[in-house]
Amino acid sequence: MLDHVFTDAIGALRDTVEGAMLERQAFEERFQADVLLGDLTWATSYALPGEGSPPRARADITLDWPTWSQTAYRSWYIGDTIDDPPRIEIEIVLRIQRLAGQPDPQRVLAVLPRESSLIGSERLTRSGPTVEIIHGHDLDDVEWAIEVSYDGTYDLDEDVLADGSKLDQHFSSMGGWIASTLVRLGDLTFEFLPPEEATD
Repeated sequence: MLDHVFTDAIGALRDTVEGAMLERQAFEERFQADVLLGDLTWATSYALPGEGSPPRARADITLDWPTWSQTAYRSWYIGDTIDDPPRIEIEIVLRIQRLAGQPDPQRVLAVLPRESSLIGSERLTRSGPTVEIIHGHDLDDVEWAIEVSYDGTYDLDEDVLADGSKLDQHFSSMGGWIASTLVRLGDLTFEFLPPEEATD
């Protein structure tokens, strides 16, 4: 296994989310490298158990490791002084989908906090909602979705770089926060389309 602070952060976040009994969505996890810029991105999706396929509500989680963070991390690793600590950019998109009609954004925002739980000393900040309409091939088959994102950064200070176990402490509240937020979204009384039928 690659020994790197970014993969340690991925592991810490995955552990807290799965510890909250959320289910990872099959085939949704990706680890990508930008061959031109050098940035690394890890993305995955989780939903409450028993939600069907696709789930009515899900959380799409993305961690980005910019090239400059890798440069700062390498400088710290070889003992050089760094002016700015490495940083992980975090986005969590909460999505309600399979809706039979256009959702009221105000009802969604009413159950969502303006900020996430703490990640170390930082919090993610809520953005405005995006409403999406999906048409089928004949244009009569219509499905709606709405999503709200939480964005922010997590700086890896000297203590965290020296002791990776602090990542577990700093990310520990995120699993429960994501799970409880999905529950609040799932409690909204929207009309949903039936789940897709499984195919052999």
